[in-house]
Amino acid sequence: MNKVRVRFAPSPTGPLHIGGARSALFNYLLAARLGGDFILRVEDTDLERSTPESEENIKDSLRWLGIEWNEGVDAGGPCAPYRQTQRLPLYREAAAQLIEAGFAYTCYCSEEELAATRAAQSAAGQTPHYNGACRHLSADQRAAREAAGIKPVARFLAPDNQQLIIDDMVRGQVVFNSDEIGGDFVIMKSDGLPTYNFAVVVDDYQMQITHVVRGEEHLSNTPRQLLLYDAFAYPRPIFAHVSLILGPDHSKMSKRHGSVSVVNYREQGFLPQALVNFLALLGWSPEGGEELLSLEQLKQQFSLNRVSKSPAVFDRDKLRWLNAQYLRALSTDAIAAGIQPYLPTDFGAERALLLAQALANHLETFSDVRDYLPLIEGPAAPPTDCEAQDILQQEHAPRLTEHFRNLIQAIPKENFTAEAVKAAIKQAGKDTGAKGAALFMVLRVAITGCMHGPDLDKLAALIGKENLLARLKSN
Repeated sequence: MNKVRVRFAPSPTGPLHIGGARSALFNYLLAARLGGDFILRVEDTDLERSTPESEENIKDSLRWLGIEWNEGVDAGGPCAPYRQTQRLPLYREAAAQLIEAGFAYTCYCSEEELAATRAAQSAAGQTPHYNGACRHLSADQRAAREAAGIKPVARFLAPDNQQLIIDDMVRGQVVFNSDEIGGDFVIMKSDGLPTYNFAVVVDDYQMQITHVVRGEEHLSNTPRQLLLYDAFAYPRPIFAHVSLILGPDHSKMSKRHGSVSVVNYREQGFLPQALVNFLALLGWSPEGGEELLSLEQLKQQFSLNRVSKSPAVFDRDKLRWLNAQYLRALSTDAIAAGIQPYLPTDFGAERALLLAQALANHLETFSDVRDYLPLIEGPAAPPTDCEAQDILQQEHAPRLTEHFRNLIQAIPKENFTAEAVKAAIKQAGKDTGAKGAALFMVLRVAITGCMHGPDLDKLAALIGKENLLARLKSN
């Protein structure tokens, strides 16, 4: 078998979508598992929508996820260039080859003529398709249209009633009929740019792609591509069409389901290793059923024969759970660095480290730290609910909070640390006889307004002596 070569070929018309990231990951893992090459090709022939900013976002997102390419844009390689707008002469030469061989022809029909034909076909109950009006123009007729300044498109001459079979590694055997593809299809537009189906076949052949792993939305493109492979006498690659990613309501994943791009999740404080782990499990499962898998483990275990035909549901709660597992494996210093962008600019590195220590087992993403800031800001505890208020109505509560306040008052400001607060809590319990929940729950509610939360001594140190005294006085 030839060396495995796969590619991810995004259009740079926006940030890297979650679905695109999964396709890139599956290709990358397949190449890694089989000792092959992973190529990044940029399909930027949509000149109106493609931007350098989007291309950079895609490349940055892939790198953030740990997906590196052996060949492609920025990396170079023997099949360069890897950006389609730099390959236009290759497409024009390939189109001329098909025209010369009788597999394609120039078409001079205007958009208005095409629209009128489609409307008439629809009115007659027919499926709209190109009617082949320019198939058999004579050389003189073509010359006359050229002389009139009409810029033609190039159309592939689609065969009638030909069975097209795809042996898909995910979906099994899929059968199409050439009559279903809408007639003779355009391969080169009048502006000299190739269409998607044409360019992708030329590129995949010239880049020696052995496996095409992509989303199932591309399955309908495959019959046209098979016809082109056969017309060129190119060997067909192995196809694998991966199922769609659905939202929780089982409709196609879209912005109404929340964040849909990799950069969104990066900005929200998710870890790349957690997102990679999550994306890998969207439609694929390891033999052992594990859920926590590093990128290296995924490289060792991934295979297309364990990719499911069924759509994958994007479960954000599962992603948050996975992220929490990876986050809790980090050092406190790493957590402090991760939460820093979500803290006030004057928060300070030392306080951020203490906050990281307090929240290490409570965060699911770095940005969750913002939910805890009200607990430590200002001289008043956040509002309590009725159940928490009942805690403060216990008979011993006023005496406990007052005694604890006196102990805090006695701590010199320069010695006010989490350790000092912890000692004061212990002393307050000893002096008042309060133990367990009767001690900790009362002080927690008095200080934070909450019945549960991170370590109270660390929170108190973050609140600061003056604000802590004010909170205790108000209760």
